[in-house]
Amino acid sequence: MVQVDVFWSYAIGAGFGAAAARAAAAEPVRPLLSDRRFTTTVLFLACLFAPSGLWLLWQFTGWETMHAAVAPADLPAWLVAAFAVTNVTQGIVGYAVARHLWRRGHRYLSWLQMPLGYFAMFFVLAYGWDGTGYRRFFAPTTAAWQAGSVDPLAFLTSPVALTLYGMGAVLLPTMLWLQAGWWAGDGLGRVRAVGLLLAVAVSLGLGTAAVVSIALHTLGVLPGLLACAVLVPGAFHPRGLAGLLARPFPLGTRRAPAPTAA
Repeated sequence: MVQVDVFWSYAIGAGFGAAAARAAAAEPVRPLLSDRRFTTTVLFLACLFAPSGLWLLWQFTGWETMHAAVAPADLPAWLVAAFAVTNVTQGIVGYAVARHLWRRGHRYLSWLQMPLGYFAMFFVLAYGWDGTGYRRFFAPTTAAWQAGSVDPLAFLTSPVALTLYGMGAVLLPTMLWLQAGWWAGDGLGRVRAVGLLLAVAVSLGLGTAAVVSIALHTLGVLPGLLACAVLVPGAFHPRGLAGLLARPFPLGTRRAPAPTAA
């Protein structure tokens, strides 16, 4: 979804960035543009992630825009171009931020960029801008949205969902296998790293966003925001759920060798 992908792209890039920084900890320090893992990340974003968003925007314009538009003709050309570009640039930003934090010794904060991005992504999906995010998500067509027909079970077999399954079968294994490979080591195996990455995205990203959305719906906007001001920092605090999930990851300090002379 257009409103979601800016956060998703950041989360993807940050996930790659923190994992790459860990993998490169024992290697000579290189500039960002000489980082081969950065190149891999940009290729993933540009060749897989961004095209999937454009496919959905063209084929399912209503759903991809959370029913803010109906058909491709409703979208200005600059918006489509910006959507394509930001699906790559936001991932680059996420990678650069996570990499910078790791190299400065802020390893937990570097790791945290990924779940923070997923939290923002899932919050937009669950709540949106007006509390109807999840209803917009489960309405596969604008006609269904306008009719108030929201059926999660029916959505699972809709053309939108079938397309998402196909894209997910390519995007997710590729992303997880690459990131897990860069995290592997120091007692953490690649397969286990895949499971941990999924657990972080689902529990800390989706789970926290769902609780926040429920709080806003049940308590009202102002009381809900006050509750979330306590809930969200608590969840992402090193002594909270995030800290618990971060423990299996190799976030310990490893000294990198000095740059080699030219």
